[in-house]
Amino acid sequence: MSWPKTVTGQILDASRAPLEGASVVIGGIEHRTNAEGRFSVEGHPLEAQLLIKRPGFARATVQPTPDPVEVVMKPQIVKAAYLTYFGIGDKGIRGRVLDLAARTELNAVVIDVKGDRGWIVYRTLVPQALAVGAQGPATLKDFDGLMADLKSRGIYTIGRIVTFKDNILANARPELAIIDTRTGKPWIDNEKLAWVDPFREEVWNYNIAIAREAAGKGFDEIQFDYVRFPTDGRLAAAKYSAPNNKQTRLPAIAGFLERARRELGPLGVYVAADVFGYTAFNDNDTDIGQRIEELAPHLDYFCPMVYPSGYQMGIPGFRNPVQNPYEVVRESVRLIQQRASHARVRVRPWIQDFRDYAFDRRIFGVSEIRAQIKGADDAGAVGWMLWNPRNDYTAGALRQKEALGTK
Repeated sequence: MSWPKTVTGQILDASRAPLEGASVVIGGIEHRTNAEGRFSVEGHPLEAQLLIKRPGFARATVQPTPDPVEVVMKPQIVKAAYLTYFGIGDKGIRGRVLDLAARTELNAVVIDVKGDRGWIVYRTLVPQALAVGAQGPATLKDFDGLMADLKSRGIYTIGRIVTFKDNILANARPELAIIDTRTGKPWIDNEKLAWVDPFREEVWNYNIAIAREAAGKGFDEIQFDYVRFPTDGRLAAAKYSAPNNKQTRLPAIAGFLERARRELGPLGVYVAADVFGYTAFNDNDTDIGQRIEELAPHLDYFCPMVYPSGYQMGIPGFRNPVQNPYEVVRESVRLIQQRASHARVRVRPWIQDFRDYAFDRRIFGVSEIRAQIKGADDAGAVGWMLWNPRNDYTAGALRQKEALGTK
């Protein structure tokens, strides 16, 4: 018979320096290490495993012992490719990306759990999602088998959840939508897709319920995208349940992420958010509810979208971003890390693997992609993620495993 004991230990990095703020999860409760990397947890049986995690490191599980445990964490650099809602279910597309992961430095995938329209990729059991019709047309029947295959390949899995852009929920539950004052119907953006109201906590709960289910499916990380207010469309016609201004937007977005982190952290997953690249440079909330300092305490990873094509105004010192992809990425990552230094959050950017749409329509090929990767590396990012809306990635930009000294 085992009795609840006090479990103590210390968490260290590879150089044996203590890791402050590491998460220690036991019995579904999350604890933190102190400045010396130490923790003490009372009232748990010794057979209950400890799950240890900290951004920038691979998760570890250890069996407690009567003596203090010591855990040396291994650095983890995640290099991912994105698979769309339809792409993950297409054997050809999925196989092409997994083949790249087998041959190159890629070691992760970002999968649409809830994509841009609000459809869920696997058979969901979330009652609210079923009630609004979020079970989409490309539902994967054997998603658990797919996840098992990815894990057998050593692939780190990131579940992308498009949060406040949700055509399905907005049209099924108009009382949760941003409303168009001209029509009284759900407001739509330039893609003709409806959004839900970031002020409504029922919308928060809906997305967190889906995130909890995704964590149960075995994802290593939950990444919230469109965790912001809209930027395109007839913004003046958008009506919310609360005044939309610089005093209200930021508490709404930060409040959602705080609740998400509180609920998801004890499940053992990392929590990330996609943010606009310009949030690195702007002191305000970029008019969308995203400011680095306020969001940082609630995240494990910042995932800025540092596509050079997205910087229509350039950045300080570089007026043409598509001619300066290295500098754009390096400066964006550097500034976010600098501004978030009060928190343990790390930065892993999205980089551009698609043709320019804003300047001269240049193709982003090997040199542009490698320049972005170098910019991320030189600024201290813990990896990067490739974005291409057709899941068609530039293999020549990726280093071969043989060149990395791995098999």
